[in-house]
Amino acid sequence: MTRQDEILKLIVEHFIKTAEPVGSKTLQEVYHLDVSSATIRNEMNALEQEGYLEKTHTSSGRVPSEKGYQYYAEHIRERGVDESTKNALANVLSEKSKSVEEVMKEACEILSHMTNLASVVLGPTVNEEKLVSVQIIPLGENTATAVFVTDKGYVENKTFLIDPTLKTDEVVKTVKLLNDRLSGTPVSDLVTKMEAMKPALTDYVVGQEVIYDAILEAFAKFATDRLSLYGKDALYNQPEYANDAEKLRQLLSLLDDPENLKKALSGTKASKDGVSIHIGTAKEGLEDLAVVSAGVSLPGDPNCCLTVLGPSRMDYEKVVSTLKYFAEALDQYFDRTTIHGGGETSWQKMQKAVSPKSKQPPKKKK
Repeated sequence: MTRQDEILKLIVEHFIKTAEPVGSKTLQEVYHLDVSSATIRNEMNALEQEGYLEKTHTSSGRVPSEKGYQYYAEHIRERGVDESTKNALANVLSEKSKSVEEVMKEACEILSHMTNLASVVLGPTVNEEKLVSVQIIPLGENTATAVFVTDKGYVENKTFLIDPTLKTDEVVKTVKLLNDRLSGTPVSDLVTKMEAMKPALTDYVVGQEVIYDAILEAFAKFATDRLSLYGKDALYNQPEYANDAEKLRQLLSLLDDPENLKKALSGTKASKDGVSIHIGTAKEGLEDLAVVSAGVSLPGDPNCCLTVLGPSRMDYEKVVSTLKYFAEALDQYFDRTTIHGGGETSWQKMQKAVSPKSKQPPKKKK
């Protein structure tokens, strides 16, 4: 590590801890560097000219720039995961009976707690996902629930009121027609296709308007990108947002809008260790926000993305190492490692084993 790398590392890590600009005198006194303050100032000036540091308006100290954070995160940071974090995740993964959703929820809650930042799970886009089936389940004399399942394992439901005089066979006919027409349709096309088939549904099924409207509303919700956010309250207490109303407003706007958040996540770029890091800018409306992501292969969704969101002065050593550890542990837990050479995953093999085999017509004897 060069002297400039060492000084940049100390400035980034000191700023992570204190959220205060760092001067040469602070580096000299706190870290007992074996060079003079003048030498440290010269190195800091060089780092500033190269774009790795910035001078604030309120003091003579420096803070890391976007470029400085990026360089630190990719080239200087040390790697290691706290044992308490490993143990907490191991406890979650030790219970094999948990659903995929339960495992990811608890893992993200641990990730947020250990980093004191927000964590995000972004599922497949609507263009990659297709409807498998629709079911309508009676709950009482005048209520029912419509349940929809996709080929990625995502489930949506909608409870609605029905006319008690509606006959059971009419409901069965509605479900059959919906499955015949919609099964295999990309989620992004469900609403359009549903609207196009309304005349046929009206002619075919008596008293289906309530069912149609309930299912259409659920499909509209169904067609949004799947996104789960955990620990966002932890961000609000970070100095960057607690003391700056405009930055807090931008943060709230991002976290409350899945489409904006998706755009922020798409700005990440892969690094050599499989973790993506993106430092936001004021131009993007993401000032002082860093996005750190890693891919996770879930059953039915091999391209899931696990992300940590936090201020750009976040502890990259801890966040990147922890996120990578979680991604690898979850991949191993779900046994989703693809065999080299284009082979099938164990999940795909199991699906094939339990799926009913299509019957081939017997060959005619000559």
